Amino acid sequence: MQMWQFISETISEVTGHLFVCQHRQVLHGGDSHQSVMIRDDARRYFVKYRTMEHANDMALDAESDGLTALANTGCITVPAVICHGVIEENGALHEYLVLQYFKMHHASSTLWQACGEQLATLHRAPTTNRFGWHRNNFIGQSLQMNEFVSSWAQFYAEFRVGVMLEQLAAKGHKWCNIDVCVTRIHQYLQHHQPLPSLVHGDLWHGNIGFSHQQPVIFDPAVYIGDRETDIAMTELFGRLPQAFYDGYQATWALDPDYASRRKLYQLYHILNHAVLFGGQYLTTAQQDVLQICQQL
Repeated sequence: MQMWQFISETISEVTGHLFVCQHRQVLHGGDSHQSVMIRDDARRYFVKYRTMEHANDMALDAESDGLTALANTGCITVPAVICHGVIEENGALHEYLVLQYFKMHHASSTLWQACGEQLATLHRAPTTNRFGWHRNNFIGQSLQMNEFVSSWAQFYAEFRVGVMLEQLAAKGHKWCNIDVCVTRIHQYLQHHQPLPSLVHGDLWHGNIGFSHQQPVIFDPAVYIGDRETDIAMTELFGRLPQAFYDGYQATWALDPDYASRRKLYQLYHILNHAVLFGGQYLTTAQQDVLQICQQL
């Protein structure tokens, strides 16, 4: 197949080691792409590929950008980006991303604690004094809108909750006056001034693994934000093992008021799931929006 020959040649050129794909193993992938492990006699790589809807539909390029940003901190292991590109085949454009392959294993409490410690170190890594990101990227299959602004309250209210509420309204699900809701969130957060942190952005247990006795995080939706958003996400769909939180707290303790913001920070992901999947998520999202708007 032309695509795999092209990818093999690109890997060889980038790495300086001849690679000829001899075997492909289809792996469990996301809703928007296919995942494959490719190997020869000596090396193996993890490949994501997807059919592009249009020439600017660069979801895997955005993922590559996020992984590179995380890797550059040197704080926690992420899959190394080998190469990325676009191939035209059978009249369609296909985007691909080749990553370092990790064989994952079961994690001990000690490794979960290390994961928490390393995430806290990542969150403390020096970054810009603004909130946002230099490009739009993706949260699941949803476009994640980004700009750089000086106010965390503005960024979260407008670019996270506000954008999702507008997307739901466009689908016929308008549960509140969006401008009023966004304003209330902005006012609620305006006195909370977190240190700008590089956050993973989609940190649930499915995006955390362990290999060679090291935590590995992947599938990011990065931006510069409040570190509490990452912790809130880890508590949304079932908490991680307690050792993770113990490790985080021992390295950089959370603000005592974090619990008062947790549900608000989880709202972004609930709204995104409502956009993507509908169903029960719509009911949950509507209840959460109305409750939060009443409480703020």
